[in-house]
Amino acid sequence: MSGESIYDLLVIGGGINGVGVARDAVGRGLSVCLCEQDDLAGHTSSASSKLIHGGLRYLEQYDFGLVRHALQERQHLLHIAPHIVHPLRFVLPHHASLRPQWLIRLGLFLYDRLAGTGPLPGSKGIKLAGHPAGEALKPVYGRGFEYSDCAVQDARLAVLNAVDAGLRGAVIRTRTRCTGLRRHPTHWDVTLQAEEGGAAERVRAKALVNAAGPWVEQVDRLGGISGSGHRIRYVKGSHIVVPSLFPPDYAYVFQNPDRRVLFAIPFEREYTLLGTTEIELEQLPETVRITPQETDYICQSVSRYLRQPVYPEDAVWSFSGVRPLYDDGPKSASKVSRDYHLQLDRELAPILSIHGGKLTTYRRLAEESMALLSNVLPNLGKPWTDSACLPGGDLPGGDFEAFLAACLERYAQFPPSLVTRYAGHYGSRIDRLLEQCPGIEALGYHFGNQLFEREVNYLVENEFAETADDIVWRRTRCGLGMSIPEIAYLQQWLSARNPG
Repeated sequence: MSGESIYDLLVIGGGINGVGVARDAVGRGLSVCLCEQDDLAGHTSSASSKLIHGGLRYLEQYDFGLVRHALQERQHLLHIAPHIVHPLRFVLPHHASLRPQWLIRLGLFLYDRLAGTGPLPGSKGIKLAGHPAGEALKPVYGRGFEYSDCAVQDARLAVLNAVDAGLRGAVIRTRTRCTGLRRHPTHWDVTLQAEEGGAAERVRAKALVNAAGPWVEQVDRLGGISGSGHRIRYVKGSHIVVPSLFPPDYAYVFQNPDRRVLFAIPFEREYTLLGTTEIELEQLPETVRITPQETDYICQSVSRYLRQPVYPEDAVWSFSGVRPLYDDGPKSASKVSRDYHLQLDRELAPILSIHGGKLTTYRRLAEESMALLSNVLPNLGKPWTDSACLPGGDLPGGDFEAFLAACLERYAQFPPSLVTRYAGHYGSRIDRLLEQCPGIEALGYHFGNQLFEREVNYLVENEFAETADDIVWRRTRCGLGMSIPEIAYLQQWLSARNPG
């Protein structure tokens, strides 16, 4: 076992909550180490509906606090990450046999009021006949509603939080499993094991944050924490991606007879993202995959509304994740709160366990975690993450469209689609990829679907990427247009680049 490192805080889990806590903590002056057993955002945090939203349907559950907090966070994230968080206009066709118009109108009125003032336009009723958004819908849907929320690159949101934490001094250890926790009155002894059979390493931390997501209960047991009397409920959500079903100007929210809603969202220029399902699981499976029944459910649900029906064979990609929801009592999985619960055990050296939560509210969760830990980790700095941009987010005036226009003019020697993707992935860091490049040949080997050697090297050197899947499915979505042999060659190339 190698020598021992000492930290103020060890964060277990590299999903959105874990990286958010690590970033907040290191920015307040703590020494921080984060360990993640796989890749950053390798599980639930990269399997979302790719939205930053208040959760309109949570109003039906009277969860006004969650909606208000999420809408406030939507505003913060638009400010700190304008390159990966973009406004999106949603259309909700009215289905006469489901929710009445007055109820939807009331819900949208509350949604607008809870959001407060901001740059996003409010909701309104629309006549779908003659409206651009109505062209993709069956003629039977004559009226609907329009409102605002945001799309996000979910995995990149997590990765950029980790990148910023690392730039501020945090130690980020991907593919490193926590295999031992031993509690003392003043500290934790933690055993870390690298994936590739490296020597076990012991670190010491004054406090722990258990942000292991679906594995939060396992980590608690490893540390001898008995729990709070509640448990995690595992709810599986699946999505499919199909070739584009409509122009990218609008997204859709479809109501189902089971009172759930499904999203149809423009995705990666040429595709449409459809989902999600909600399947409660008795236990956490080793692998999570969409089932044929889920695919059928999604296709049938959206085909009730769209002129162009969707069939299972249309899917070009699918993904599934397990949401670790805090069990607050409801029988139905769809009614379990998406809010988070923070459990601080300070009997000896403190451990803060995070249960539940959602992508949109990760920053607030991290801030509240620091507030709880301030009692056991004195001399913390003040809250700061509501205004500090994530890497690449410092765009002039926070105006992505103006920034993109300037990039297209500045880098006119490259295909506009490539410059657009780089601007939307890397923001102000686009110069690190294209500066002093006379043309596309300077980007190096082309692996497929506009993925070039220069970008791959950047992701390995700056964003903790190690494998082909890290790059083509989480750091980028280039895998959607790449063949299996192309992705396999990328993995071979990466293995040769980093032997052993």
